[in-house]
Amino acid sequence: MYNRLQNIGSNVKKLRKKKKLSQIELAVEVGIDRSYLSEIENGRTNMSVSVLYAIADSLGVDIAELFKKNE
Repeated sequence: MYNRLQNIGSNVKKLRKKKKLSQIELAVEVGIDRSYLSEIENGRTNMSVSVLYAIADSLGVDIAELFKKNE
């Protein structure tokens, strides 16, 4: 079954690694706790739209990139 939160988390993790950022580096840039970023990447928590925008901005991508469905 397609899980939207896991999909978003997977995209965040993939884009973070592509930029060669650690979870701590991205979390500090976004202004969230590293453990919260971990929960997002693992699809275990809901996040606000403002956090999604901050993550997208920090990764240098359009927010739509975070919602792309993984195959």
